[in-house]
Order: sequence, then C-alpha cells, then structure tokens
Amino acid sequence: MKAVAGGGSAGHNAAPQGEVEARPRWLLLWVGLAGAATMIVELSAVRMVSPWFGASSGVWTNVIGVILLALAAGYLLGARWAASPQLRSRLSLALGAASLFTAALPWLAAPVCGWFMPRGLSLELAGPLFDWGSLAATCVLFLLPALSLGAVGPLAVELEARAVGRADSPGAAGGRVLCASTLGSLLGTFATTHLLLPRVGVAGTMGLSALVLGLGAVALAGRSRPRAAGLLVLSLAGAAAASRAPSGLFLPEGVELLEARESPYQSVRAVSDRRGPEELRLLQVNEGLDSFQSVWKARPGALGPGYYYDAFALPPWWSGRREGSWRVAILGLGAGTTFRVLEGAAPQGLSIDAVGVEIDAVVVEVGRRWFDLPAAGSGGRVVSGVDARSALRTWENGFDQIVLDAYAHQMEIPAHLCSREAFLEMREKLAPGGWLSINLGGFGFEDPLLVAVAATAASAFDGPVLVLRIGGARNFVVFARNGVRPVDPRDVDAPRPCLELVHLWGPAQLDGGARWVAATDGPWLSDDLNPIDLLQRRSLAEASRARP
Repeated sequence: MKAVAGGGSAGHNAAPQGEVEARPRWLLLWVGLAGAATMIVELSAVRMVSPWFGASSGVWTNVIGVILLALAAGYLLGARWAASPQLRSRLSLALGAASLFTAALPWLAAPVCGWFMPRGLSLELAGPLFDWGSLAATCVLFLLPALSLGAVGPLAVELEARAVGRADSPGAAGGRVLCASTLGSLLGTFATTHLLLPRVGVAGTMGLSALVLGLGAVALAGRSRPRAAGLLVLSLAGAAAASRAPSGLFLPEGVELLEARESPYQSVRAVSDRRGPEELRLLQVNEGLDSFQSVWKARPGALGPGYYYDAFALPPWWSGRREGSWRVAILGLGAGTTFRVLEGAAPQGLSIDAVGVEIDAVVVEVGRRWFDLPAAGSGGRVVSGVDARSALRTWENGFDQIVLDAYAHQMEIPAHLCSREAFLEMREKLAPGGWLSINLGGFGFEDPLLVAVAATAASAFDGPVLVLRIGGARNFVVFARNGVRPVDPRDVDAPRPCLELVHLWGPAQLDGGARWVAATDGPWLSDDLNPIDLLQRRSLAEASRARP
C-alpha cells in the first residue's frame, strides 16, 4: 500500500518495505513535548555544570555548541532510521532513550564535572578549566540525550507523511512537525526559566522531562503491550530516580547548608561557617570554588581583613562629614552585606540613607531569611527583580556614594555595567564631590581586566581614579569622585578612618597598596565594544602563567 504525495507524484513517500503504518494519535503532541524537553535539557545544562564551572558566556557557548552538534547528529540518525518500515518502533526507541539519558543526568553531573574540575584548585589554576573543562563535561553529559531528541524530528516527519489515508507532501508534513516542535520548544523555554527551575530545581526538572519523554515512548510503542509496560516502568523509575539525585555539593566539616534555591538566573545557596571564632553566613551563587557574594556576621560593621566590603565605608570618612544624611545607592546588593557594613562602620553621627538593587528576587528572599536584609535601623530600601542600570535611571540625583558590586560570575561584571556610558550615568546621579566605589577581582595592578575597567571609569569622571588593593583577597576597589580628585591614602593630611578600617588604611599607605589609574592607561569599554569576556580570560591566563 502506497501513499500518494501532493502535487500528483505517486509513491514519493512510500515505505520501502512492509505495510505503511497508521499515523499514531497525538503524534504532533508528543513531537511538541519532545521539543519542550530539548529546551529544558539545554537551559538546565548550564545550571547543572555551574557549581563547577560557573555560568559565564563561555560556558553557555560550550553548552549550546555541544547540544547543536548532538542535535545535528540526531537529525542524521533520524534520517537514516526513516527508511525503516517500523517507524513507530524507532520513534518510541528515540523517546525512550532520551528519557533514560535525561533521568541519568542529575546522577552523573557531580562525578563527571568533578573529574574535569578537581576540588581544591585555586582560581588561577582553575581558570583554564572553565573553558575546556566545561566543554569536555558537557560533551560527556549531554551528547547522548540531545542526539536522541534530535532523531525524533525526521522520524515524525516521515511517519506524518506516510500516514494511511493522507495524501501529503513531505513539505506539508515537515511544516506541521516543525511547527509542533517549535511551539513545544517555546513552551519549554518559558516553563524552564520561570516555573520549573525555581520551583522544583534541576533534579526535579530533569525528572519531569524524563517522565514526559517516557510516556511519549509508551504512547508510540504500538500494539506491543510488553514493550509498552516495560517502557512505562523504566520511565517512572527514571523520573523518580532523577528527582532524588544528590546535589553533588561538597561542604567541609563545620559548614552547614542553610538553604539552596534555584532562581530564574542562577543556583543560590546560603551556608553557615562555624569553623572560626564566630559564625559567618555566606551567600554562594553558582560557583563551587572559593567564591561568595555576600557575608554576614552577627554584629553590623566592618568585617575585618580580607573582606573588600569594608572599603565601601571609606568615602564617608574621607568626606569629613560627621553628621547629617549619607545617601548611597548599591548596584548589586546581593544579600545586603554593604548595608550592614555601612550601618556599623560609617561615622557615628552620619545617618545612612541607602537603597540597593538586586536583579535576582530569590537572592533577596534568602537575604531576608538569613542575612538580616535590610538591616534594622539602616534605612535600607531594596529593589529586586530589576536590572541595576535600569533602576539607576529611575532614581533622583544627588547620591553621596554609588557602590557597584554586580557580578554575573566570579570575575565578570556584566558588560552593560562597566562601560563608559554606564559610568557617565552613575556620575550624573552623584552629588558634586560624590563617590563611585567599584569592586573588581584581579591578580595585580597590571591585571588587564582591572586596568580596562579603571581606565574606563577615569575617562567618564575626567580624572584619575584610585585603585586600592584589599589585603588577603584578590579584590581591588576603585574610587572615582565627581568633580574632585579622590583622596590619596599616602597623603599625611588625608582624613583617617575609624580603627575598624585600619586594616585597609595601613597597607594603602605603603608602596604597592594603592595606585592611580588614568584614562590613558588602558582601553575604554563601551556599550558597543566591551570585550569583558576576553579580558577575564586574559586575566586568568596571566595569573596562571605567573604562578610558580
């Protein structure tokens, strides 16, 4: 029995052997769900590897590239299988394989990523692994699931075109299948980011995807009841196993996990570290190395040596003001560490009027639960779920200080927040003599990322900026001042900060503790041309080569 293609050409879609199979009910529905599963796997892939490699644009590129390669191979495999007379069986097999491979991902992620990113590496040694390590881990983890999903499309097109009683052309059949698959991908994209990851986490999302694919395999298994029953058992078991997979998070003795969440942007966790004389609470985002984005102590004020946040309390002391209100905007609030440092370390008679913006609302929720955000009596106001640059434009001018501490990854400020145009907007919001304070990660005053961002800030503020090294950390804080040259710590007549901040002031007065950077010292970053990713890689590469 042969199907007749549209346009009058007979036999174009005929099966090469055997009887032509009837078109399965709800075929396009299962195709759409397979498209949704493809996007679920792709968007969840970065979350799965981010505790080891971060979620930089390089990691995203590796994930997208590997999945596109696997899908292309799957299309070829599906095209080869499309010559088979047992299309339903092959389509069921493709969906079943995708279900099992997807269910295995939460269990395989930790050992595979841990193999390519061993625990305990310093950041400069781990730097080269962010790119090739994430590429290798992504290949091992996601090639097979994506390949299996890629085979679905060609098989569905052939099955749709061969259907008994339908005079159809390959173009018409392919158009319907592509439409269903694309609509499913659209559903999977929005559901993953806004619903699944924030509510059920990575493992639960993979388990749900595996279950849907397994049910599709059962529905398309045909009349073979034993095969359908076996596929059903496997899909249910795989989905249950995936949703119960361990996180792979390593916590040393004395460190307790307080809360772990998945947000639309990242993996968020709060931990309690009791290994020292007093409890510290740390907010960790994505990275599983030595990085944290916020820190809490029971007493507001300076945190002590090794913490860059304390440097944000220097401008109120340098200004010479000891009473009145100090208006400060914090771009990249995190869980509110800067609020607490300013509350306790600013001059006693100065009232802190602070507003902070944090793009990730989940971070704010965790901050309010575990980090006293906003701190009692700080006057702190929090804006969440809004980009920092967008929020800045809505605020009135006249800030005494703007703090820029927005990091997408361990070393990378988002490009639109470190451009000359962004710094000009920040300067516009400052009062005359107001301060811009920027946290930067680097490995020395010659670090290419540090020099580029500092020189860009200097160009926007029409004068040199002060770069302060933070002892015991890989952080530097850049100070720019609106219309006035910043204070030089080596000036004997410069205003002295409180004793709590002496750990910053003393080293800054020594050679090598601070440096001026002018606009001519490095390239300027702009909204149009901002190679922050390349500068980050150069920074890590140079630090790795310099390490003995």
